[in-house]
Amino acid sequence: MIPLALTANDAVLAVIVAAFAALLVAAGLRVLRKKKDEAPEAPVTDAEIERELEGKTEAPKAKGKAKPTSPQPTTPSVGPAEPGQSRGAPTPTSTATSVPAPVPDAAAEAARRAEEARVAAEAAARKAKEEADEEAKKAAYRAKKEADRLEKEQKQREREAAEQRAREEAARAAAEAEAARQAELEAQRKKAAAEAGKTLAAGLEKTRGGFMSRLNALLGGSKQLDESVLADLEEVLFTADIGVKTATRLLETVREKVRAKALSDPDKVKAALRAEIARILALDGVEVRPFQPGAERPWVVMVVGVNGSGKTTTIGKLAAKLKGQGHQVLLGAGDTFRAAAGEQLEIWAERVQAPVVRGKDGADPASVCFEAVQQGVATKADVVICDTAGRLHTKAPLMEELKKVKRVIAKAAPGAPHEVLLVLDSTSGQNAIQQARQFHEALQVTGLALTKLDGTAKGGVVIGITDELKLPVRWVGVGETVADLRPFQPAEFVEALFE
Repeated sequence: MIPLALTANDAVLAVIVAAFAALLVAAGLRVLRKKKDEAPEAPVTDAEIERELEGKTEAPKAKGKAKPTSPQPTTPSVGPAEPGQSRGAPTPTSTATSVPAPVPDAAAEAARRAEEARVAAEAAARKAKEEADEEAKKAAYRAKKEADRLEKEQKQREREAAEQRAREEAARAAAEAEAARQAELEAQRKKAAAEAGKTLAAGLEKTRGGFMSRLNALLGGSKQLDESVLADLEEVLFTADIGVKTATRLLETVREKVRAKALSDPDKVKAALRAEIARILALDGVEVRPFQPGAERPWVVMVVGVNGSGKTTTIGKLAAKLKGQGHQVLLGAGDTFRAAAGEQLEIWAERVQAPVVRGKDGADPASVCFEAVQQGVATKADVVICDTAGRLHTKAPLMEELKKVKRVIAKAAPGAPHEVLLVLDSTSGQNAIQQARQFHEALQVTGLALTKLDGTAKGGVVIGITDELKLPVRWVGVGETVADLRPFQPAEFVEALFE
């Protein structure tokens, strides 16, 4: 047989069953004893009385129980009383039935023992149940603590895994951001290199190869400064397209310093010329307002110049630069006499994502510019740039037409135009000086833009225009890209010219 291991609950159940059985046995014994004690005696028959009298036979047992004989009357003894007995009390006769000694009741003893067993069993059961409950509580507590420990460890592992993933993700994001930043910087470098255009020194290369190369050849070496050198200097200056007036001014400056013994060798002459040219380009130190939108909105720029000077292209480049600075720009195609001008301006407008107002070919230029300024007012544009005609019309001279455009623009926005920009072709040399004089007399030009400076050896024209008209040069063009239209800096120009 395979021995069976009893649990605490099984032991408790066994004890309870045993106690219950003992109780049943004890109860049965008490019932039997009670019935025996209370059973009625059987009635005595006449025959039994006769047999008793005759003494022939013993009284029969009733239902298995001895019937006691009737006590016979006796005469009480008159003798002296036994010790412990009162005088006069009857003494039992020899015929009296003696009472048997009490016999211990086995059933009562069994019941008592069963009760004790029951109580002990109940106590044992309670104790076993308490111990089982206590053990169960301890086991449950240990199980709960273990479950809590495992859960805590699991959460710790999950938290560590999440933190590790977060660190890895952050590192990956940082690496991607750094890669993107480096890629953007590289793209910006490439874009800057592509859009940087030519340097001013590169744009003035042909000018240095003409006017400046002759000047360097004349004033270089260890020549003795005398009248022959000054005569050669006069020839170089008068053929440098800087204008007669400016050339004379430069030559007189050198002669005065030579007479004053301030100049003694050719190198010092070159330095004196450089200083004088720098002073001319800086307008003798007069403060010049920079070319940038003022407080007025819209800030209106009227661009003028003869056909072929690069006027429309300059407008497109200016629009791109202003858009790059965050300004809202609107273009007006006022050169209605040249069909290609409107189309060219629309191409630039699309390129820089700026709206353009264009009239029909041959329409009144003033009306187109008026509409453009009005639209700029309505749309709250920052800057409105108006192109204008660049050649004589069959009905009116060019200057009169431009005066009309300027008056009409002023009606569309008070104080407009805020800037009148004259575009000049540098390759035209001294002819550009004449154009600048005529446009300035008619329109009161506020600034100059000299284009195609990289394609000519006549870059000295900048010096002559600035000296004669006292007008600031706003822009110089040294190439085809937007970046090749550069803000004019007098010191930078002189440095590039004498490089």
